[in-house]
Amino acid sequence: MNQDNEVGDGTTSVTVLAAELLREAEKLVNQRVHPQTIISGYRRALTIAQDALRQSCVSSGENLEEDLLRIARTTLGSKILNQHKDHFAKLAVDAVLRLKSSGNLDAIQIIKKLGGSLNESYLDEGFLLEKLPGMYQPRRVEKAKILIANTPMDTDKVKVFGSRVRVDSVAKVAELEAAEKLKMKEKVDKILAHNANVFINRQLIYNYPEQLFADAGVMAIEHADFEGIERLALVLGGEIVSTFDTPENVKFGSCDLIEEVMIGEDRLLRFSGVPLGEACSIVLRGATQQILEEAERSLHDALCVLITHVKESKTVAGAGASEIMMSTAVIVESQKVAGKEALAVESFGRALAQLPTIICDNAGLDSAELVTRLRAEHANGHHNMGIG
Repeated sequence: MNQDNEVGDGTTSVTVLAAELLREAEKLVNQRVHPQTIISGYRRALTIAQDALRQSCVSSGENLEEDLLRIARTTLGSKILNQHKDHFAKLAVDAVLRLKSSGNLDAIQIIKKLGGSLNESYLDEGFLLEKLPGMYQPRRVEKAKILIANTPMDTDKVKVFGSRVRVDSVAKVAELEAAEKLKMKEKVDKILAHNANVFINRQLIYNYPEQLFADAGVMAIEHADFEGIERLALVLGGEIVSTFDTPENVKFGSCDLIEEVMIGEDRLLRFSGVPLGEACSIVLRGATQQILEEAERSLHDALCVLITHVKESKTVAGAGASEIMMSTAVIVESQKVAGKEALAVESFGRALAQLPTIICDNAGLDSAELVTRLRAEHANGHHNMGIG
């Protein structure tokens, strides 16, 4: 899970390597090697492998965009987007390059919309929100001053119908409702006193406050869920508030334009000209919900890998080349280690060598032949040679 969250790709390789290390450790335990000795040997081997990998890595060339495209194609090549990897690689690279050096993945919103084909997916330079304003409220706002909140706006119904209240006449119920409406009106008046022309709330906005916002000409957006409201605050440059007594202390969000747009058969809100200029949305189109879910996971992996590369622009050879190179370095160094710890170091090297073996087997190739030839190439100094 950490591998997927932090890097976005390579989860299968990590799982396979962990399994091979455990398999080798089991063999050592059967040879009466103490677990602490195995751990010590593995740690020493890890340092050797990391040093060898650092020495083999190369910095990206002058054309960063082309390097990123190649990396994205490689990441997408093993996923559901394989048939459209060029198209989605371009989308991912364009989105990541907008982030510049911030590497803030939250600034990239992925919207899934049924209909069309995967090739119809596109990058929208605005920020899209899958919500709409209330009835009779503005559908387009220029130079928006946005109050972002997390506050209950349904008191009028919850208090009356959710609480135990004893009354002896319908008139008393009407009095209760009137009192609750008055309290809600006072709250809305406090919100309107901030002079914002857009109000976005994480929670529901019920009919009465929605009507009050409409009468005041304010666009009110309800039920922007936790992830949505947090991302909006980041993108719009505002802060989420829950009380409204001190307007002078509130940090408002802003954008040049809020407008409704149609994607397929759905209407969404687009925020254009946001303070976080690198923010954007990738709209995924697909025939079924399952395809869209898989496409989102694949694209997320590609975005994570690209952001990691932008932060640290170094590359290593793939196709098993790096694993064989590390394996060779570890096994050579194991000959300089005395005692049973040498067995653990050597086992670590053998575990690394299993990755190119599995690559060959999965491709239906002769792993015994190819891996031995690969070792020979690396022994002759061709450290970028992999399974091709």
